[in-house]
Amino acid sequence: MSPDALIFLYMAVPLGSLVVLWLMRSIRGRRFLPSPAEDRVFRCSRCGYVYTDDPDVDLSKCPQCGLMNETFDFRT
Repeated sequence: MSPDALIFLYMAVPLGSLVVLWLMRSIRGRRFLPSPAEDRVFRCSRCGYVYTDDPDVDLSKCPQCGLMNETFDFRT
């Protein structure tokens, strides 16, 4: 074998192994990530309790005090 081929193998095998390990870890990690929740977030204007409800609900009853509340917007 020529010295050029030995140097190439000396560099390519460890680098290739690292790439394969990185790909396996990223695929495996993606599989176990929780999916984002589709629920809407509500904050009670009377007692301040923060809770979630189904995505198709515009008004929701507070589980603490029973007041009907609109969705909470985090940008305000």
